[in-house]
Amino acid sequence: MPLSNGRPHMALPGPSMMPDRVLQAMHQPAPDIYDPELHQMMAGMVPDLCAVARTKGRVAMYICNGHGAWEAALSNTVAPGDTVLVPTTGRFGHGWAEMAQGLGANVEIIEHGRKVPIDPQRVRAALEADKGQRIKAVLAVHVDTSSSVRSDIASLRKVLDEVGHPALLMVDCIASLGCDRFEMDAWGADVMVTGSQKGLMVPPGLGFVFFNDRAADVRRAMPRVSRYWDWTARAEPEMFYQFFGGTAPTHHLFGLRAALDMIHEEGIENIWARHARLAQALWAAGEAWSAEGPFGLNVAERAHRSHAVTAAQLGAPHGDRLRAWCRDEAGVVLGIGLGVEDPEDPTSSGYFRFGHMGHVNAHGMLGMIGVVEAAMTALDIPHGGGAVDAAVAALTAA
Repeated sequence: MPLSNGRPHMALPGPSMMPDRVLQAMHQPAPDIYDPELHQMMAGMVPDLCAVARTKGRVAMYICNGHGAWEAALSNTVAPGDTVLVPTTGRFGHGWAEMAQGLGANVEIIEHGRKVPIDPQRVRAALEADKGQRIKAVLAVHVDTSSSVRSDIASLRKVLDEVGHPALLMVDCIASLGCDRFEMDAWGADVMVTGSQKGLMVPPGLGFVFFNDRAADVRRAMPRVSRYWDWTARAEPEMFYQFFGGTAPTHHLFGLRAALDMIHEEGIENIWARHARLAQALWAAGEAWSAEGPFGLNVAERAHRSHAVTAAQLGAPHGDRLRAWCRDEAGVVLGIGLGVEDPEDPTSSGYFRFGHMGHVNAHGMLGMIGVVEAAMTALDIPHGGGAVDAAVAALTAA
């Protein structure tokens, strides 16, 4: 008899758990898109979004997912024939590089694999070798959702400044914003992209591009930008429809307003601390499981792990078996492995991911850990003991 009836626990690395408050805000009839109250709500969300991003810059909003935000950022800053440098730490770094190639850019990739963060010194070497300063932008993923590797963005700005290279620093925070600490202005990012469906706790469908004055200057020098992707009017609209280049996604905006209120009430520093503590509880459990058997966390060093998502492996086909048991027997939905195919495991059936982003708390984390331990026990997958106790110790540590 399965024990999965009741509300499922969505431990996906996006879309994340949606708070009831967000869902209830969205549950209303279509509004009058010419209503001044809607316009005022929209205008009020702009500074609140920038506060989450820790920037005094501007934000352009799009009806799209993170891939659309990638294209929007590139369309405003990189012309066909320009060169971009992409240090990759997983599938999504390669995805952004492919988007740049599709727009006609020349892409130079610095491959880091999927277990370690971006090495600033390898980026330094590439910039120093660029004597003609052909590289127009460095595309860095703060947290790669596929590998759960977290990179040091401030160190990349330091390298750019020390080399004296004019390339823009563009950062993907799709997995990290509102979960892992990110300081756009203090860390020197010129452009940052994110989506609505992870730390912002809103269903998929909104993409955001934050940019500073340096990036705005680059946009002004572009020979052309398609009317839809152009961030100029979206970031500084003269009329309401320009926020979204047409009809606004009103119900997403109602949900976003509620989510931003929740973020403001908790405080972004407290949100970062909550995610860190919950992640440490999961890591403690994972390190206990890995003492015996095939379980392993993808990233060895804690300092390089995301607080929003954790990639793990059990070996083929145990990852798929574990996910199926957790979903069907206990109502806990884990994420699949992405970008980890290899000759011994061509379908990634030995990999999976824990999502712990946004609307997450201690009982949710402990419940997920307990269910995973039950699944490994039920499936006769060897594993070390004491994981729940280790998680409790991490949560209650002073």
